[in-house]
Amino acid sequence: MKKQVIVIHGGNTFKTYEDYFRFLKKRRIDFKKFKDKDDWKDGLSKELGKKFEVIFPAMPNKANAKYSEWKIWFEKGIPYFNQEVILIGHSLGGIFLAKYLSENDFPKKVKATFIVAAPFDTKNREKSKSLADFILPVSLNKFKNQGGKIFLYYSKDDPTVPFADFEKYKKAVLDAQTLVFGDRGHFNQEKFLEIVEDIRKLYR
Repeated sequence: MKKQVIVIHGGNTFKTYEDYFRFLKKRRIDFKKFKDKDDWKDGLSKELGKKFEVIFPAMPNKANAKYSEWKIWFEKGIPYFNQEVILIGHSLGGIFLAKYLSENDFPKKVKATFIVAAPFDTKNREKSKSLADFILPVSLNKFKNQGGKIFLYYSKDDPTVPFADFEKYKKAVLDAQTLVFGDRGHFNQEKFLEIVEDIRKLYR
């Protein structure tokens, strides 16, 4: 059986639909972003090789994401997850995994959870920024207990998620493995060799 990796992508959140509507009207279009481009998540399957199965659940409405909707969709996939599954969450996908595994009993054994540039709370963020219902519980102990080996990846120059959020996750999950960069921004990059190597190390 192949080693299974589930990757949860990021997204945007808004307090109200009106906020989302205003965002759409004011948002300037960068046409270059509509062209095909490589992303480390897309290339993960090739980098890890044939012994791994990488799955990308397309979460509902990532432009105006709601945790309650993502939870429903994520749970539909759980029966198909293997034991010793690896979970990866980038940005909003990271806080989704931390919240879900902190509030629910996960029926499969998790080998490792990788949190990449995930927000922790709304502090140190612009007033217009909201996490909607992606709010973490007071304690992440349940996440720590059933998330397997936990990894945190952050960059000091991230323009989207304050670096202070890394310190908060680190404090909440004391035994997490951490890797801090100075120049990766929000990890919108073509390759992410460090995460590939850390996944491989789990089986050595």
